[in-house]
Amino acid sequence: MEAVRRWRAGWGFPTTLLCIYGFFSTVKPLEPFLIPYLTGPDKNLTTEQVNNEIFPVWTYSYLSVLVPVFLLTDWLRYKPVVVFQCVNLFITTAMLLWMQGVPAMQAMQFFYAVVTASEVAYFSYIYSVVDLEKYRKVTSYCRSVQLLGYTVGSVLGQLLVSFNLMSYHYILVLTLVLTSIALLTSCFLPMPQRSMFFHRRHTGQIKATGNLVDGSAEQTSTSKISQEETGGRNEKGEEEGGDEGAGKERKGKRPKTEDPEETVGAEGCSQVLFQLWRDFRHCYSSRQLLYWSVWWALATCGYNQTINYVQVLWEHVQPSQNFTIYNGGVEAVSNLFGAATAYGIGFTQVNWEQWGELALGGFSGLGAAALFLMTFIGNIWVCYTSYIVFKCLYMLLITIAMFQIAADLSMERYALVFGANNFGALALQTIITSIVVDSRGLSLPIIPQFTIYASYFSVIAIIFSLRGAFTVWRAQKSSTESTPPDKNPCAPDPDSCLEQRL
Repeated sequence: MEAVRRWRAGWGFPTTLLCIYGFFSTVKPLEPFLIPYLTGPDKNLTTEQVNNEIFPVWTYSYLSVLVPVFLLTDWLRYKPVVVFQCVNLFITTAMLLWMQGVPAMQAMQFFYAVVTASEVAYFSYIYSVVDLEKYRKVTSYCRSVQLLGYTVGSVLGQLLVSFNLMSYHYILVLTLVLTSIALLTSCFLPMPQRSMFFHRRHTGQIKATGNLVDGSAEQTSTSKISQEETGGRNEKGEEEGGDEGAGKERKGKRPKTEDPEETVGAEGCSQVLFQLWRDFRHCYSSRQLLYWSVWWALATCGYNQTINYVQVLWEHVQPSQNFTIYNGGVEAVSNLFGAATAYGIGFTQVNWEQWGELALGGFSGLGAAALFLMTFIGNIWVCYTSYIVFKCLYMLLITIAMFQIAADLSMERYALVFGANNFGALALQTIITSIVVDSRGLSLPIIPQFTIYASYFSVIAIIFSLRGAFTVWRAQKSSTESTPPDKNPCAPDPDSCLEQRL
């Protein structure tokens, strides 16, 4: 019993529950076949209704709820938002199963947007229950389990559809059962006692003993990192974290022992927002981080648009009534290859500061070529193969970008910058959706849409290829100029050398 008690008090218990939740919440057998389901006899919707009226609602809703959910996630300390995410996932699946018509499916897209926006709580939860030195390990566990869930869901869906083992209706019933398991698991997650911004502990106030779940003891390494990064920049102590507790520590005063955990409550919301703005400005003052972030936002926008509407393209290319659909198998293969590509990049020995921007441009160009092939060849196997190549290239580049951006950031700024980049991508995606896809905009058919997406990635490729070539040229020029010239034996005393020659 003592061993079980220690395990529950350590990082293994919440990590195990989080991985179980991550797996069962991402096993979605119907997702690769969502377009055939919506346009089939179950829902009797047209492709134009799905493409131009239903799917754009997700983009608009996601943008509207992203920032409130981000702030509520930190204020409520993660677990309630994780549970809330699974509740909305259950509602989304139930609406897909039992409701009919365009308005109902648009409402379903809103609830799914809340699910997507709440994804930040899943990984942010790790900050509060896992020691800093174990964060990378636990993050890899959770990401791997999520990927496994998506892959299992795609393969399971492919098998059920290919062998006619279940109709789409009963596949959704199975998904509801799996989501219920995830919801039950989320209720057993330990409630964190701190968060990154609203409920923080300051370094030096509590002695670390390793228990991070029940709040009895911890060491706030992230606050210390943040203070070290900003401490030497002529900033006043009271600006660190938005309170005077941190300033007192730097002045040598002992903190109050009656209040071992100083938190920023509701009255400190303005200080938290001001601190977020200060950190935002400081992070993006780095030109290199800014360039990587710009690519992140631009490429993620194009990637999301491609992923959202690729099934519509496949439905357009293949005569679904007499062709076996392999969407699930393609999604599974693309997930596995994408994970392998992202994993393998960690073993490469490349100076990404010098060659990274050129890689962004070159590989973005290959992604654009894959999209052009998907659009104009008109063969389903070319579409499938190009999609796998495109997804692998994006996973490769986004992994490099994440490594480069996170290299010199504290945990608080890590989350802030990643959230800001995704928000920028979503804002740009909303603009493109409203102009290109929405029925109130141009309402373009799927082939012109993908022509625009391919051209979009071509522009990204040109911009970053030129920028990357300039960066490489400047680095090589700087290296040449810094190389010391050959030593001149006469340099110390030219007159003596002249006498020797004479």
